Order: sequence, then structure tokens, then C-alpha cells
Amino acid sequence: MLLYSLMSTLFVVATPIGNLEDITFRAVRILKEVDIIASEDTRQTRILLTKYNIKFKQLISCRARNEVASAKNIVKLLGQGFSVAYVSDAGTPAVSDPGTRLVSMVRKEGFKIVPLPGASAVTTLISVAGMGGKGFLFEGFLSPKAMKRRRRLQKLLESGMIFVIYESPYRIIELCENLDKLCPNRNIFVGRELTKKFEEYIFGKAYEVLSMLSVMDRIRGEFTVLVGI
Repeated sequence: MLLYSLMSTLFVVATPIGNLEDITFRAVRILKEVDIIASEDTRQTRILLTKYNIKFKQLISCRARNEVASAKNIVKLLGQGFSVAYVSDAGTPAVSDPGTRLVSMVRKEGFKIVPLPGASAVTTLISVAGMGGKGFLFEGFLSPKAMKRRRRLQKLLESGMIFVIYESPYRIIELCENLDKLCPNRNIFVGRELTKKFEEYIFGKAYEVLSMLSVMDRIRGEFTVLVGI
């Protein structure tokens, strides 16, 4: 028996950040029960649905480039009584992923929104860093523009708080070089490919992390970086 009606409800569903087993029982159940699944990348979502034998679902795209238009369509579907689950590529939607505008528009129209918590790279890294303390700042991805990145890093360092950044394999070296110049005495903790086959953690000063990265034949994967105080 359902605990509540699914009609005209948007479910914001956290999905695994790598290992497909890192999903809640509730998330699987809701993905099976809703009428429609809105997805940042339908190809990626189909892999997850296949893993859990979730069949015959209508999948619609809702990514950064079409989020506003897709959100309008989802509002119409909710108005027709359909239930919709929204998933991003990995982790919790709207945390450095699309979803914020969708949720805002759905709430403005008065429809019910239900969050299904789960995996998130930032909390995954914090849990094994041993550097948490009482709080931290979460920045997500920095600007790809070099000057903006450096200025924002300086502001984050001046805050006096631990902070967490997401970084691509294409800019992780630049990030560590900037950290080595701006805060050479701070420890940083880097997670690569969290929960995946080649999961790896690196701890040390920025120059030490740079040294470890330099021996890699090719830098791959998504990075989550915690900068200590």
C-alpha cells in the first residue's frame, strides 16, 4: 500500500554517484511506481533502470540546456495528474546538477514536491576525510575562467572555513597549482572516481597531491576536493 498518493507529485530522486548499488529501496520503488521519469541524461538513466528491472517507463529529457522548457512540460504533466520522478546523471539533483529551476517552477505552480535523499559526492568525501569539524562550505564547480577561479579560491580561503570543490580531470592540475601558490601549508583531501572501480584518495599539501597526480599516465575521472584550514 502506498503511504501517499503519487498523483501530481514531483519526486526529486538521488541516484548513485558511481556504484549502482548505492541507491535506496525507496528510490527504486518510486522509480517503478511513477508515471514518468525526467532525466538529465536518458542514456545514463536507462543503465540504472535496467539494473533494477524498471521497465516501460516514459523518459523525458531535463538537462541544463533545456531545463526551463522541460520544466514547463513537466508542470503540464503534473496538472494532468501524472506523477514524475526527476533524476540527474549521478547523486542528488540540484547539487551542482540541474534541478533547481525545475523545482522552483513546480513549487510556484503549487504541486507537491517530495525529496528522496541519497548519494552525494560532497558528503561521501567528508565522511572519510577526517577533517570535517562543525561545518564546511560547498562550492561545487568553480568558473572555467582562470581569473574568476583564482579570485573565488582566494575568497574561499579567506573565509577561514573548510570547503569542498568539484573538479574535472582537465583542470585538477591547475586547481592544485593555484592552491599551492595561495595556501601551501593547508592540507587537502582529494577523492577521485568515488564509489567506482578505480576509487582513489590522496591526502597532503597541494604540492604533494600534484606530485602524486603527475605520475599518472592519464588523469581520468571526476574529482572532489576538500581544502582544510
